Amino acid sequence: MPETSQRTLVFEDPEALRLLCGERDDNLRLVESRLGLSVLARGNEVRISGAGPAAEIAEHTLRALYDAARRGREIGPIETARMIEVQSSPSQRPEGPVPRRPQRTDPSPWTGGLSRLVEPKSPAQARYMEAIRSHDVVFGVGPAGTGKTYLAMAMAVSALVNREVKRIVLTRPAVEAGERLGFLPGDLADKVNPYLRPLYDALHDMLDFERAVRLVDRGQIEVAPLAFMRGRTLNDAFVILDEAQNTTAEQMKMFLTRLGFDSKTVVTGDVTQTDLPHSQTNGLAHALHLLDEIDGIATVQFTHRDVVRHPLVQKIILAYEADAGTQKGERS
Repeated sequence: MPETSQRTLVFEDPEALRLLCGERDDNLRLVESRLGLSVLARGNEVRISGAGPAAEIAEHTLRALYDAARRGREIGPIETARMIEVQSSPSQRPEGPVPRRPQRTDPSPWTGGLSRLVEPKSPAQARYMEAIRSHDVVFGVGPAGTGKTYLAMAMAVSALVNREVKRIVLTRPAVEAGERLGFLPGDLADKVNPYLRPLYDALHDMLDFERAVRLVDRGQIEVAPLAFMRGRTLNDAFVILDEAQNTTAEQMKMFLTRLGFDSKTVVTGDVTQTDLPHSQTNGLAHALHLLDEIDGIATVQFTHRDVVRHPLVQKIILAYEADAGTQKGERS
């Protein structure tokens, strides 16, 4: 039987501790159920009682959540479950402290003039944001729900608001996800708008609606299908290619060669979720292999542990990955 460990954590900020515990101590109850131990809050102390390894994970989890609460982040069941997953795997923990966001009154890359607080929620997300700061071309690769596009959008809007770039260009290939949309009325922009809706949604989540509309009307934010990128050179721009797994090798080459002076490019996608015909080369997978060792290009790989949606999304991703592995073995 593992030796029982008793730990007492003292938290000085009562408001952050309240956020950490959650409504009716729901977050503490989640830690208890996931790790099989006892967690009790009294005053400014939280007492942990359980098996040594589980108690250590619980302590790391609660301290990380408390630190996040002090920085203004809302702490709920999804955030708590994700933090337990991160702290349960030593390989997922950051090797050093995750960069800290300055106080909200100071302009910073974490807030960047956005209408809501945006900061990394996992070590991989922190590496991703740092890679975007320090590289001109970044690939963010991994399953849905890991924040690849959302964080890239946040960094882009921050750069625009802080006048680091003059415009943002958001693009994605117009490839149907397994179904035919049929005839769509209107001009070309109207026909491709359904494909671009997720980019608009993320944009409006970061800027108030009127401000976003003004920036789009002025041409400082452009949302367009990938086909519109051909023949252009994008200077002083922050360019994001979303759903890149649906590009062909030729399209990816065309897009990457649009990069101009004083510009950044972020490419996001999940190579396991392509909607391309099997006869076509996947542009994202091809680029990752071809450009792997070029200085100035960074690749950040996300996994199911970085999913920040409903906890069931992680399990769904794992189930599909296991099924894909089984089918691959059967074909072999």
